[in-house]
Amino acid sequence: MKLTKNSKIAVTSRSFSKSEFLRNRLLEVFPNVVFNDAGISLRGQELISFLSGSDAAIIALEPVDANLISKLPNLKFISKYGVGLDAIDIPAMQSANIELLTAPGVNSYSVAELALASAISLIHLVPQHETEFLSGVWKQEKGREFRGKTVGVIGCGYVGKEFLRISSFFGTKLMAFDLEPDLDFYKSLGVQNASMELIFTSCDVISIHLPLTQNTNGLINAKFFKLMKSNGILINYSRGGVVNEDDLYEFLAVNKFAGAAIDVFEYEPPQYSKLLNLANVIATPHIGGSTEESILAMGQAAIDQLVRKIVKS
Repeated sequence: MKLTKNSKIAVTSRSFSKSEFLRNRLLEVFPNVVFNDAGISLRGQELISFLSGSDAAIIALEPVDANLISKLPNLKFISKYGVGLDAIDIPAMQSANIELLTAPGVNSYSVAELALASAISLIHLVPQHETEFLSGVWKQEKGREFRGKTVGVIGCGYVGKEFLRISSFFGTKLMAFDLEPDLDFYKSLGVQNASMELIFTSCDVISIHLPLTQNTNGLINAKFFKLMKSNGILINYSRGGVVNEDDLYEFLAVNKFAGAAIDVFEYEPPQYSKLLNLANVIATPHIGGSTEESILAMGQAAIDQLVRKIVKS
């Protein structure tokens, strides 16, 4: 399968569509492009209508299921803008001979940096102090330093490795769990290859970096929170369904010096999540990869993936 310079390209991503630089770069190669200029979250029939007649699409977080694929007979390629494939029905794409183009790790530094910033904020009890301060209470609790703490990651892929690398600058003890551990990487940073149980028992800060699959859905639950330190910090900037939100709430509600940073939720936006009511939670609207730098990197990668599919004349 190949594209030509006359192929129709659809861009569902709102941040890509807002970027003049990315728009111009794509239009230089493919003049026939439809952008998401309405700035809306495309779902269901709206998404089908938007993609109708397109030869290729640049997709962000929009769900691509078997029903959608069956309504798009012209679609040959989906170029993923960003990472995370849990919203895409890959077997359905394969059955329809649609090729998925990805650039793993393209926004890993952005996500890891925000995860580290949140971990440092939580370990210093910044959210709790801010909540009390804004309510008129001037009270000082003792926080801790990130320096020298034990830090663990669950899922040591691109983001997990980056999180460990920048955490190492603080003289931390590092631990990691992964089904396919990169022992050479572990050796380069002095990372201990550990079980999930050992990480939850031993670590001051635990950062989750797992894809959402049938095996990881609800994986982080009360079983592990019972092992966690009463002032432990949990970071989840991967996918919301990986962490059982009710179990996390129960842990945080009892342990006020513990904390969690949640950038991803099981349902987004999380209108009814009890976690939003807790002072020891940093909640953000899925912004881990939303920096000027990562948006350009993700967009350029999505363009490059399509360019490589142009038929050579």
